[in-house]
Amino acid sequence: MNDSNEVLIDCQNVWKIFGARAPAAIQAVADRGLSKKQILQDFNCVVGVSDASLHVRRGEIFCIMGLSGSGKSTLIRLLNRLIEPSLGTITVKGKDVARLNAAQLRDMRARNIGMVFQSVALLPNRTVLENAAFGLEVRGVAKDERHKTARAALEKVGLADWTARYPNELSGGMQQRVGLARALAADPEIILMDEPFSALDPLIRRQLQDEFRQLTKSLGKSAVFITHDLEEAIRIGDRIAIMKDGVIVQVGTAEEIVTKPADDYVSDFVAGISRIHLVKAHSVMQPVAKFRASHPQHDVEALLRTSPDADIGELIDLTMQSNRDAVAVVENGTVIGVVTTRALLRGVAGTPEHEPAAA
Repeated sequence: MNDSNEVLIDCQNVWKIFGARAPAAIQAVADRGLSKKQILQDFNCVVGVSDASLHVRRGEIFCIMGLSGSGKSTLIRLLNRLIEPSLGTITVKGKDVARLNAAQLRDMRARNIGMVFQSVALLPNRTVLENAAFGLEVRGVAKDERHKTARAALEKVGLADWTARYPNELSGGMQQRVGLARALAADPEIILMDEPFSALDPLIRRQLQDEFRQLTKSLGKSAVFITHDLEEAIRIGDRIAIMKDGVIVQVGTAEEIVTKPADDYVSDFVAGISRIHLVKAHSVMQPVAKFRASHPQHDVEALLRTSPDADIGELIDLTMQSNRDAVAVVENGTVIGVVTTRALLRGVAGTPEHEPAAA
């Protein structure tokens, strides 16, 4: 059964501490709840990830973003145990990753989790087809079968005509597509992506972002996508976690993060982000009764109508088509709210929803 609410990755209170005295620092965290700064001062240890909790649902693209040194790449490597967690639990499909033996861990990585890095690390002496099939070769899959599977994966990423070429004949974007095909060939349920597009030119980057999202959704895969670029996270992610100094500061949809930043750090991040296609009608509408009280001259039923998920851009277009300064928000045939011109301006500015009008 494909349950979109099924949690495939569950990360609870996870820490990663680096340093020669890491065991003592870990004990101090457990016993005394020391901060990252105190651990560095008292034990000369660096906290890579601090008390991180998140979950990734089936079919979800979950973006983790932050600046260099925020802990995002450390966290993604903890998810498939490329590095060992210091504290906390990580389960993948209900299995505690830390409890898997070496053979079980290899099997989980081969069958359940694919990973694509910024550096694709293609084998230069192998063709595109052989590179895409490499993971299956490691698993011992017969040549004819693995090549058939790899061809299908390369077709999905638009490289069906490039199977006989070598990596040095490909552009950077095409090499990333081969890396993605290699991950897809193993048919994993989860794909981990660590800043795969960050070295590419902006135009190619945007194209790959759109292709990755469409492909992931069409195949029903789940993904954890690491980026330092909030616009990329917004373009790709269903939900976004923002990290700072090893701590997950906020988790939410792009709309939630932009309209309700958790603190000044997040506010600074989202300050330059356009709200036009992020903020939806349900976030800026006011109750029907309130609108009627403040606009008795308007017949709510006569207003142009839209859905709760209409974005600011659509609302602006509707307002300009109308001779009235409001749009009705309708769900299941019932008007559930009204968006006024004032509310549209609040939405563009990113101020909190349902902010009371000035007296």
